[in-house]
Amino acid sequence: MPKFLLPRFLFLVTLFCTLSVTAWAQSTGTALREIRVIGAERIEPSTIATYMDIRKGDALNDESIDRALKSLFGTGLFADVSMNQRGDVLEVKVVENPIINEIAFEGNKRIKDDQLQSEIQLRPRQVFTRGKVQSDVARVYQIYQRTGRFAAKVEPKIIQLDQNRINLVFEVDEGAVTSIDSIRFVGNKRFSDDSLRGVITTREHRWYNFMSSSDQYDQDRLAFDQEQLRKFYLGQGYADFRVISAEAEMSPDRESFYITYTLEEGERYKVGKTTIASQLRDFDASQLERLIALKSGDWYNADDVETTIDAMTKELGNLQYAFVTVRPDVQRNRSDLTVDLSFQINETPRVFVERIDVHGNMRTQDKVLRREMLLVEGDPFNRNLLAKSEQNIKDLGFFEKVTVRNLPGSAPDKTVIDIEVAEQSTGEISVGAGFSTADGPLADLRLRERNFLGKGQDVLLATTIAGERTEFDFSFTEPYFMNRDISAGVDLFHITRDLQDESSYDQKRTGGGLRVGYPLSENWRQELKYRYELNDISNVDGDASRYIRDQEGERITSAIAQRITYDSRDSKQFTTDGMTYWLDTEFAGVGGDASYVSGKTGASYYMPLTDRVVFNVLGETGGITGLSEDVEINERYFIGGSTLRGFARSGIGPRDISTDDALGGNLFYRGSAELSFPIGLPKEYGVLGHGFTDVGSLWSLDEPNDVNIVDESSIRASAGLGLSWRSPLGPIRVDFAVPYLSENYDKEEHFRFNFGTRF
Repeated sequence: MPKFLLPRFLFLVTLFCTLSVTAWAQSTGTALREIRVIGAERIEPSTIATYMDIRKGDALNDESIDRALKSLFGTGLFADVSMNQRGDVLEVKVVENPIINEIAFEGNKRIKDDQLQSEIQLRPRQVFTRGKVQSDVARVYQIYQRTGRFAAKVEPKIIQLDQNRINLVFEVDEGAVTSIDSIRFVGNKRFSDDSLRGVITTREHRWYNFMSSSDQYDQDRLAFDQEQLRKFYLGQGYADFRVISAEAEMSPDRESFYITYTLEEGERYKVGKTTIASQLRDFDASQLERLIALKSGDWYNADDVETTIDAMTKELGNLQYAFVTVRPDVQRNRSDLTVDLSFQINETPRVFVERIDVHGNMRTQDKVLRREMLLVEGDPFNRNLLAKSEQNIKDLGFFEKVTVRNLPGSAPDKTVIDIEVAEQSTGEISVGAGFSTADGPLADLRLRERNFLGKGQDVLLATTIAGERTEFDFSFTEPYFMNRDISAGVDLFHITRDLQDESSYDQKRTGGGLRVGYPLSENWRQELKYRYELNDISNVDGDASRYIRDQEGERITSAIAQRITYDSRDSKQFTTDGMTYWLDTEFAGVGGDASYVSGKTGASYYMPLTDRVVFNVLGETGGITGLSEDVEINERYFIGGSTLRGFARSGIGPRDISTDDALGGNLFYRGSAELSFPIGLPKEYGVLGHGFTDVGSLWSLDEPNDVNIVDESSIRASAGLGLSWRSPLGPIRVDFAVPYLSENYDKEEHFRFNFGTRF
């Protein structure tokens, strides 16, 4: 090598070695000897060091420092973190996030503090982070939007305190309710916008909707309404119908929404062929053809398809096919606009009840539920009996929620009936106050336990003090006496009534009775009673009718009675379908002073016209006749008030026109027809309207003819409107009725209401 090249060669070798060492040092890093934490206040430096993804002896380089930095930020404890390497020492500077001292809300009136506090993540004594604050602000927005207030504003404010603490304040401007100003439809040709607005549950804003939230935008309701539109069109035969879009546009001032549905109606189809394809062995599917609600040539209706499926499933369930599935196969023929329907029935064996499981009853004994079951272990499964059993348990009134299901058993031909209940309070210790047009102001005290000791027994101790009535009652009922479907009970009572306005006397009744009831069949029931009563007529007005003055004093009634009832109602508490019939007879003369035979019979029938529109018709008639003596006034019938609206209590029937005293009658009949319907308010409000007409008559006295006694069997009738509300304070019912058939001596009462409360 020439001498002049040697210095250059040595320089290149030196440079190469220097660069190689530097690269090696950078790749391996200096070994960490110490972590020095600066700025820690609440958190110990050693604790901060443990959060870092680096330990003493590890190589210090850009990658390890970056990893340690991310680890500290990931804890959420620090507002800022910086790191500097000084040789083999890593210097870590931290700024800790503050601790929340208090959380407050300002400006919120519609939604209370505790409700908002329960929805947000942050809590006092937690570490403050901006990410959580932003998340909580978004959550508060969601809560207000859920109540229809899309114009609400939420701004978090921080108040600095000592020791790195803060108070967090959410300043809320709730804004006005964002209502729906317009609902429009695009693409609808067969039905008008007004018709389709009646299908959906969302409503345009109107002043009279102040008790409803249906005119407020709700995204879930919008999705539900799309399904309602689909069901409506499919029910009208438009099998190709679809909702292309549903858009909600907010106005620039954020005070209203404009909703637009874009529809594609398609063509309307008729029913072509209907068939049943059954995979059940040894089963004749033709017996189900009578259940098909659609016939060839009818307009296709998806609701009728569902009705057919439900009817077939129910019928097959009654034939022990507990887990059968009926699925419709719909084939569209677009060439002739017809739909061929095939109901596919899958294969399943006949099923028997393996066992019945009961759970959720913490207080009520299992036997109370089991005795209401119409199925027991080993019985053939029957879906009708299962549904009736569920309704029986609900009718007890002991449970807030009742769910009865049939689940697969240990073998394909066995099923397990699962009963899940959620108990509710069955005891009442209550004071009541209210007003009745019949009795005036009233107050009562009731001690009642409808599920005494969890055995289903009913114990009642009650007293009522009213302007014209005072009553004390005690009763005990054992619904399953001696573990049989036999109810047994005892009653004690003491009642005083002021009847001066109607008949110029006061009445006091003191006594008791025994009763026993048992079923005659599934719907028929028999009840036998014995009653012993001391009846005292006193304070007879000196100007009262002589027929009342002659009956002043005490009288003992010892009577046996029976009652036969038929009950097919869907619910005893809120009846919408079915009927009840009763026949009452009573014989007095088993000791005592009274001697008579009486009988009453009647029926009440409920028929649902739509989902919440129910028609009810009631009729009743009765009579009483004395045995070797006249029927006394305390044993006669009186009609009026709640039994014949439009007329006052004891407002019709025989009367002494010289004193205007009602005398009661031995024969009567009455009837009522009533239509109950919603008035546009949500179902949960429990408000219904009623339109009714009542008819009736009361006549026949044992007294000899007297020119002062009017005793007409002519018909009386009235018509009116009513409003009922199952309010949180108790039931309220208001009726206004006007008689259109009456006698000039009858007493009318146009306005009648009842109000009561428990607290």
